Amino acid sequence: MINSLGIKKSPKNTKIVVAMSGGVDSSVVAGLMKEQGYDVTGITLKLYDDAKLSDNGRQCCAGKDIIDAKRVSESLNINHKILYYQKKFKNEVIDSFIDSYVAGETPIPCVQCNQTVKFRDLFKFSKELNADALVTGHYVIRDEKNGKGKMYRAKDSSRDQSYFLFSTTQEQLNYLRFPLGAINKSETREIASKLKLNVAKKPDSQDICFVPNGNYASVIQKYRPQSFKKGDILNVEGKKLGTHDGIINYTIGQRKGIKISNKEPLYVIDIIAKTNSIIVGPQDFLNIKKLFLRDINLLSDKKIFKDDIFIKVRSTGKLLKAKATIKENNANVEILQNEKGISPGQACVFYSKDNFGDRLLGGGWIDKVFNKNLSTQLTDQ
Repeated sequence: MINSLGIKKSPKNTKIVVAMSGGVDSSVVAGLMKEQGYDVTGITLKLYDDAKLSDNGRQCCAGKDIIDAKRVSESLNINHKILYYQKKFKNEVIDSFIDSYVAGETPIPCVQCNQTVKFRDLFKFSKELNADALVTGHYVIRDEKNGKGKMYRAKDSSRDQSYFLFSTTQEQLNYLRFPLGAINKSETREIASKLKLNVAKKPDSQDICFVPNGNYASVIQKYRPQSFKKGDILNVEGKKLGTHDGIINYTIGQRKGIKISNKEPLYVIDIIAKTNSIIVGPQDFLNIKKLFLRDINLLSDKKIFKDDIFIKVRSTGKLLKAKATIKENNANVEILQNEKGISPGQACVFYSKDNFGDRLLGGGWIDKVFNKNLSTQLTDQ
């Protein structure tokens, strides 16, 4: 028989690991798997020392979340383990986040977290437990043909998390399962209530787990206080307009906080780490026409890129028509629609459309952006 996870075993003979963050999504997944008769082990990751974090923020994987995951596991009568990955998380996610910001980029630590401790290390641990699958509460859809998994955007586009999973390897995708991809968040909460889970009404996490209340600068101040160096604020012609208190206080597309009077609004157009400079200009200078990507990961054949594809350059952004040329570990991308404020350090994620839905093809990290309104790139000056 083939069970609901597409595995040729009865549920009771199918051992699975559920990644439990302590939130409603992963708790519902654990509850559904238990209800369907699977042999379930819940695993929660301890990723950082949250003793100094504010209780006002809504982070994931905080100490209270570990307690919630433990309580859910007890109520479902499933095995539960805690893996202590603080050192790995500090080295591979927090340090990478800080390095990227100091370099004038806009990093996405949630992708790094999925790429390292969550999928790489938890994948390995699940294999060591001889589990048949690693199951998570991510809102994406997985389809399988001939033993090879494909990933698609979730039914509920407002909850879709495929953007954050572009670095998933094919080996990992073959092993992963995502039971929530075909339902809406409201349905998930209804299931949580029916299962009488203590997290049924728990708010969603909103902040990056190690960034309390979204205050990025406070994290840099804690770990790299020397990064707050004053520098020049320049216009697009190179004329000095003022002085900033550290490039880590700025992101591409920012309007507020520049503190320079001008007849028309000024936006942060570029951040040049090597000269510790901020470039500001009118909104039109945020238009981007081309991207250069590094460290790409593909979940499809390169042949599919002969045709136009779609990209997303931010998690909440729309799909944009584009052309992509893949070159080993890098890619050149031409955006065929208008898009503003793209920053190095963000992810560019590839999609195609087929009869099943919007398929995730992979993606890469934005290394350089090419502005529509500049004859030369500011970062090359």
